Amino acid sequence: MKYYRDLFLWVLFSLSAGFLGSFATVTGPGSWYSLIEKPLWNPPSWVFGPVWTTLFVLIGAASFLVWRQHDRSHLVFVGLGVFFFQFVLNILWSYLFFAFQNLFVAFVEIVILWLMIVLMIVLFFRVRTLAGWFLVPYLFWVTFVAFLNFTIWQLN
Repeated sequence: MKYYRDLFLWVLFSLSAGFLGSFATVTGPGSWYSLIEKPLWNPPSWVFGPVWTTLFVLIGAASFLVWRQHDRSHLVFVGLGVFFFQFVLNILWSYLFFAFQNLFVAFVEIVILWLMIVLMIVLFFRVRTLAGWFLVPYLFWVTFVAFLNFTIWQLN
């Protein structure tokens, strides 16, 4: 029972990044985001919620799997440190992009986030292979969002 409770708490904590970032993410009609130029391949707004929710569940599960590996304490400690750092960067990006509307700084920040995700994947793979695989979709999605951020910056 403790296993499932701990898994739930890690996933809940990970989902809180989406919750905290959502305060800055206003995309409805009349919002700044709805009025700026976007590429034709920009996904509809409704796509982002389900994708991010799924990714945050995977990130939380991956972090839980790493946290449970007490036999590799140094790698666990460093990997979870990177997890917490990228967690803050993930939330910060929403504020830089949506609330402060600073597309260039948001792009620079998401590149740093991308690098932290790569580092986190490497570390998680070394601790628990499945945990590393759980993060691969996150890397793909942030790659896409970084490219979208860059394109929107160039268009505006």
